[in-house]
Amino acid sequence: MSEPTLLPRFSVLTTVFDPDPSHLAACLESVESQTFDGGFEHIVVDDASTRRDVRAVLDRLEAEPWRHVWRRDANGGVVAASNDALERAAGEVIVLLDHDDVLVAEALERLADFLDDTPGADVVYSDHDLLRWDGRTYSPVFNPDFSLERLRNHNYITHLVAARRELVHEIGGFTQGTDGAQDHDLLLRLAERTDTLHHLPEILLHWRQSASSFSGDPVSNNSAFERQIGVVSAHLDRCGIAADVSKADNPGVVRIERRLDGVPTVSVVIPTCGSRGRIWGVERIFVHEAVASLIDAADDRVRLEIVVVLDIDTDEVVARGLHTIAGDALRIVTYPHPFNFSDKINRGVAAASGEFVLLLNDDTELIAPGSIAEMVGIAQSEDVGMVGAKLLFEDGTLQHGGHLYHGTISHAFLGWRGDQPGPHRILAVERECAGVTAAAALLRREVFNRIGGMNTSLPANYNDVDLSLTVRAAGYRIVWTPYASWYHFEQKSFDHPIAQSEVDEIERRWGDFLHTDPYSNPNLAPGRTDWLELPLRSGAAPL
Repeated sequence: MSEPTLLPRFSVLTTVFDPDPSHLAACLESVESQTFDGGFEHIVVDDASTRRDVRAVLDRLEAEPWRHVWRRDANGGVVAASNDALERAAGEVIVLLDHDDVLVAEALERLADFLDDTPGADVVYSDHDLLRWDGRTYSPVFNPDFSLERLRNHNYITHLVAARRELVHEIGGFTQGTDGAQDHDLLLRLAERTDTLHHLPEILLHWRQSASSFSGDPVSNNSAFERQIGVVSAHLDRCGIAADVSKADNPGVVRIERRLDGVPTVSVVIPTCGSRGRIWGVERIFVHEAVASLIDAADDRVRLEIVVVLDIDTDEVVARGLHTIAGDALRIVTYPHPFNFSDKINRGVAAASGEFVLLLNDDTELIAPGSIAEMVGIAQSEDVGMVGAKLLFEDGTLQHGGHLYHGTISHAFLGWRGDQPGPHRILAVERECAGVTAAAALLRREVFNRIGGMNTSLPANYNDVDLSLTVRAAGYRIVWTPYASWYHFEQKSFDHPIAQSEVDEIERRWGDFLHTDPYSNPNLAPGRTDWLELPLRSGAAPL
């Protein structure tokens, strides 16, 4: 009786159409050079290449039991060729490899180790860098753990992607008509089917930068981008999310504008003692300007209730001014106790009537008129617990781009120019964060009540960190959006030094969670806010 045939662990899928022959050769060689000895195959489908030198490279390939080359009679596009490759794959896991990209020698070995350690993983993606025309690598892309909202905005994953072959077959393989956006479509459909998408934080692939590659010239690939809009729209439809999808300002990024369910009431909860300060050369009562900026930008998609939690000894001019500015929308809650931001928020929410609550500092001023509706649109999703906003300092630099818990508790990209998209467009997209500041944070009221409100043991500092981690511990996502924005004149109204009791409380409650941020990356330098990689992690050879 003959021995049973062992199926390969991995099937590397590569579709070929008229690449530079030397790039194709480097791609093929990178598969041949894999250190993994557990069994793999390389499925190469030539989509009727017109270049003789490309066909010659494939003709020269020596017969190998692990390499299979198939030739299509007519060019059908990357989706048709990818489905041909998928149909011929026998491995437990498929690995996608473009015809001009290069695997690192240990790529399959590291994937196998990861899958052995994470047996429930259905999809695994890695970090990658770019491969220059001269063969040097640069611009490492250190990805976060899986971020559904960011993936909806753009395909931040790109390379390297591995997925269970049976699962890919279950969802129907690659979707016809998505050529150029087929990988984005595949990832979104996989995310709809499984929640076991895992990130392996190592550079396992070098993405070729060339004139024909999206990495080389994303702006010119307009047809692929139009298909990307269709891919994201179809995904949102399948998820029951009513939204309009269009091209955003940055290459490769889509703009998602969610439609609201009815006209919800948002209770804006603002604690204040009526502080004054000088902004842009003008003396102001902070809470007056904060509320006026909301009223002046009235949006008929939402109803506003303004709940001001006012210290009992506040100058009466503050309350009179608030009544003049907000009229019938105003509700004042008198606070007779020593300062405790968390307690003031809890009391304000208890007095509010809205389905949504927006926690807002008094030293803020609205920038984008549709900000509250943007945040409500995201918070409507049952799995979203809190939504944060883009906050700018008085001089227009970034105050808040989401919390970062990576060796320190900080704001991501603190002090960057407010109009910058950030590395790999991270500040230009809606994305999950470990936490967001309560200076402007929106929650469904039911979520706030379910988690028990804010921790009154943290009266001045870290209360929003505690709130964020509590929201995530309850199983919710926290999303930051660049399309909701305020000025935050931080520490103009109060200056609260950090008490040791607050440090002890936040460490006691959360410990390692304060130093392990799933939306950062272990290859990045701890204690920094600017996505700087650790030494020798860039993938580039030292000069």
